[in-house]
Amino acid sequence: SRRNARTWSRPFPALFRTSRNAAISEENILTNAGGKDKMGKILILGGTGAMGVYLLERLKQTEHEVYVTSRSGHPDEGNIHYIEGNAKDDDFLLPLLANGYDCIIDFMVYSTFEFVDRYKQLLAAAKQYIFLSSYRVYADNGLEPITEESPLLLDVVKDAKYRKTDEYALTKARQEKLLRESGSGNYTIVRPSVTFSKLRFQLGTLEAGVLIHRMLQKRPVVFARDILKKQAAFSWAGDVAEMIECLILNPKALGEVFNVCSAEKQTWGDVAGYYREIAGLEIVPVDLKTYAKIAGGWYQIMYDRMVDRVMDNSKILGLMGKTQKDLHPVRETLAGELADIGGKSSQIHFNKKMSKKMDRVLKKLFWKKLFSFFKTGK
Repeated sequence: SRRNARTWSRPFPALFRTSRNAAISEENILTNAGGKDKMGKILILGGTGAMGVYLLERLKQTEHEVYVTSRSGHPDEGNIHYIEGNAKDDDFLLPLLANGYDCIIDFMVYSTFEFVDRYKQLLAAAKQYIFLSSYRVYADNGLEPITEESPLLLDVVKDAKYRKTDEYALTKARQEKLLRESGSGNYTIVRPSVTFSKLRFQLGTLEAGVLIHRMLQKRPVVFARDILKKQAAFSWAGDVAEMIECLILNPKALGEVFNVCSAEKQTWGDVAGYYREIAGLEIVPVDLKTYAKIAGGWYQIMYDRMVDRVMDNSKILGLMGKTQKDLHPVRETLAGELADIGGKSSQIHFNKKMSKKMDRVLKKLFWKKLFSFFKTGK
């Protein structure tokens, strides 16, 4: 996961059930689907990441006034206004929220306890609050397409040790529950899948910090043999941004959950093949335990990447008036993002620690193979 799972000594907050009928009225939403016909005041928290950069490109073409928080400075661009600061810092955020917004889009990653202290303020500060969750909230659904109504991992997992953690999949599900049971219906929950972008690339649980740098150095990447066989939910950020834009100030999005992802079917082995065909990436398959020692994130591996993920995105596409065929093919967009990756690699932090672990495993495999050759002649 994007952070290590923590075990919490105190119980998670009780999430009391309240009526969803307390939803904000549709008359208070300014625009129709897509939010393109009238101007709205939008705050995007942490909006310069993988999905945010493409969403901002789309919002530049609208009449919205958009305010984007970022921990690094950026020059304003037309209707896009950047505000430098940490959106987790109350001294920075609360004065911003006091200004009031038509829509807040939240790309921040919170612990459950951080969100408990924050979500009511976020809901109260806007007519619509769009919360970035994750497809990882879903339980294993086999090869059946995962809809917004599919079982959640939090509701079905029996692993008591895991349930005590605030691991990413459980965190997002608990935060969703807080929103659903808040008594406020002005939220919209979006669940993206693994999403690649300008500087964000993934293979299973591997991220660009090791994947791209080893690829450019012509060094093999060690990867789990068993994960290669699993169905991968892998989407391009440009398509995901278009889906999110459709939900902004959209009355039909209030109190709803949407899978914002591609439904294109491919295994992680197929994705590895795309990287190989496009950029020459070499994969060295190993057993799952060896891979986990390198990559970490055991819960992410076992409760997500070792699970087949076949997504159903018909709900969001129906709202957009589109079909899966209108989305961009994964291989095509991945090739586009990788086209000038050499020039952008300096912007991707090199995970030297994980890379060294891979080199040690590769060295052991080399000597093992050499010893076997001398012993058997094969």
